Amino acid sequence: MSRYQSHINTAVKIIESYKGDKPFAIFIKSFFKEHKKYGSSDRREIASLCYHYFRLGFAATSHSIEDKILLSCFLCGDQPTELLAYKNPEWNNNIHLPIKQKIAFIIGTFLFTDIFPFTDKLSDDIDVAKFCQSFLIQPDLFIRIRPKQKTAVLKKIETAALQYTLIGDNCIAFENGTKTGDLFTIDKEIVIQDYNSQQVLNYLPKYFTDNKISFTDVWDCCAASGGKSILLYDILQEKMKLTVSDSRLIILTNLRQRFEAAGIQSYKNFVADIGKAGFEHPPVAQDIILCDVPCSGSGTWSRTPEQLCFFKESEIDRYSNRQRQIITNVIPYLKKGGLLVYITCSVFKKENEAVVNFIQEKFQLKVLHQELLKGYDMKADSMFVAICQKS
Repeated sequence: MSRYQSHINTAVKIIESYKGDKPFAIFIKSFFKEHKKYGSSDRREIASLCYHYFRLGFAATSHSIEDKILLSCFLCGDQPTELLAYKNPEWNNNIHLPIKQKIAFIIGTFLFTDIFPFTDKLSDDIDVAKFCQSFLIQPDLFIRIRPKQKTAVLKKIETAALQYTLIGDNCIAFENGTKTGDLFTIDKEIVIQDYNSQQVLNYLPKYFTDNKISFTDVWDCCAASGGKSILLYDILQEKMKLTVSDSRLIILTNLRQRFEAAGIQSYKNFVADIGKAGFEHPPVAQDIILCDVPCSGSGTWSRTPEQLCFFKESEIDRYSNRQRQIITNVIPYLKKGGLLVYITCSVFKKENEAVVNFIQEKFQLKVLHQELLKGYDMKADSMFVAICQKS
């Protein structure tokens, strides 16, 4: 048996045994830990085959797993490979063609919209064809340069001879897989943060300037990794009294280390499940509540395509109901004139525009800004943000 067929067989075995109950990156790492016979190049190739397979989502369901792997290698790749040359020389010879021309080489019907079968649930502004096609492309790795660090960061990149693209003043895109941990002091010099995640608070500086308003009390009520808190800290030039909460103590423990690296020394924190009644809350009403709610994560599935393959449509309603409950629970702690910043990394209307409509209708908050940040033209994630003011 050739090593190419061996790689395919192993990928098939892994795909068949994966049930979607944990991130695939963790699952495959455990597999290789248990099966130590695979060298680094073998592990890399097998993992790539698995991820290619997941990128086709719900398309090509009539194919065998092996055939779907080969099809995905052709559609997702842009350079010839030895494996594809061995299994399908015609596809390999035409792998450089644009995606629409590649379809002509596929026996049977293949539609981009088959990849993502929930297109009728998408937010209105999404280009369905571009969005579905984006699943075939690995997103870039993005970093945000923190204030006063740009010169040092660019010098390090150029010294290391890394290929990069500077987007705007402070965002840098690298090819996915670029090692940045050894090059920078993470969270001090740079923050690893998707392009659109860096853009969700862009409206705020102009609003503050136009209205000559200063905000101080900020509650990041679903803090998670704390990236939005650090972003707002940089936008407000450190002039805020920060409170963070999360339902998991381990998150707040990890945040302590991250905030220390980021220079955020004075802040309050507490454990709270804000989706339930009777949770702990800040002792004073807040000027800004950052509400980066738990969501389907559908705007990030081109990074983790296995999540698409195991997603059930019923989850959309479950997330939307939870988001409405969180909103209902936190709005009483927003000052009059204060801002609620509602954020998801979802592309579903029920998690985005429908929740904003709920905020308007039930609580009479004024929508100052609402935007779907589409990632498919940037090799980035898609995000949704709405900034609402309490009257």
